[in-house]
Amino acid sequence: MSQETPSTPAAATATPAVTKGPAARAAWLKTLHQWHWISSALCLIGMLLFAATGITLNHAASIESKPTVVNRQAQVPDTLMAAVRPDEGNDQHGKADARSKDQKVALPTPLRDWLSQALGRAVDDREAEWSREEIYLSMPRPGGDAWVRIDRATGEVEFEDTDRGWISYFNDLHKGRHAGVAWSWFIDIFAVACLLFSITGLLILKFHAVSRPSTWPIVGLGFLIPALLALLLMH
Repeated sequence: MSQETPSTPAAATATPAVTKGPAARAAWLKTLHQWHWISSALCLIGMLLFAATGITLNHAASIESKPTVVNRQAQVPDTLMAAVRPDEGNDQHGKADARSKDQKVALPTPLRDWLSQALGRAVDDREAEWSREEIYLSMPRPGGDAWVRIDRATGEVEFEDTDRGWISYFNDLHKGRHAGVAWSWFIDIFAVACLLFSITGLLILKFHAVSRPSTWPIVGLGFLIPALLALLLMH
């Protein structure tokens, strides 16, 4: 009477099926951890900055700051008055010269260079407001403000620069206020990195929630507290 031996291929094929799940899970978890620490490293300094300025912005009324104001006066040299003085005549087509109309255009380069030297403040190619009586150039920046007024008839220049301090500077960076295009791009890229950091963290929590029952109650509490504050205590 012969005995049939069990087939070994079935047992051999069952082993990968058992180990496939844990192996795939470990690979996913490793990838998530890698993206999580990379995004956290990219976001670290920015998150510290935005968290600290979030506190200073929230208590802006309680933080006293004394702005430093600098006033200067100058006189446009005769060699540059032609670029300042309004032209009362007409051009070759019989139309009034554009410099006699209200408009927004940048200051001529020679005038900007002279103003930078005379005022000790860089004057860029941003648009100035031209009227028949004066030229007004506003130069806001994070943590401060500056303006230049030029009398078009006399060439008299008035300049004022206000510095509100480092706290105001970082607060304006937090808001992206007068910070320029480069900083606006940084905020967008930083926000994407923060989303990546948060999403990978959420997925890592999902993997660990099986052995840590308090995971989802704590996550829910993090959502519930601000939601209740927004719904019940804001008027």
